[in-house]
Amino acid sequence: MNFLLTLLIGVVAGTLDVLPMIKMKVDKYSCLSAFIYYLILPFIIFSINWFGNLWWLRGGIIAILLAIPVIILVVKEDKKSPIAMTIMSIVLGTIIGVAGHFLNLM
Repeated sequence: MNFLLTLLIGVVAGTLDVLPMIKMKVDKYSCLSAFIYYLILPFIIFSINWFGNLWWLRGGIIAILLAIPVIILVVKEDKKSPIAMTIMSIVLGTIIGVAGHFLNLM
């Protein structure tokens, strides 16, 4: 059950990230990459036990740490996208972490 719930959280987060990208007509490989990132991210967030009582920090920090290599690659071609990528990583990562905490997945 935990696996399916974690997968569902990843699907929802991936969809929330990809929908604006589709609207902006971003190429399909970038959309697929972002979706896969958020599909896998909850499994990583829920497996790492950092920050103890500051559980709400875990998701956002892990999400931005894992996104940094991709952000570095993107900044070479596009100066605006890394800002949006950073914000979305922190926000969606935090939402994933909070959901995992309240659903007892962490």
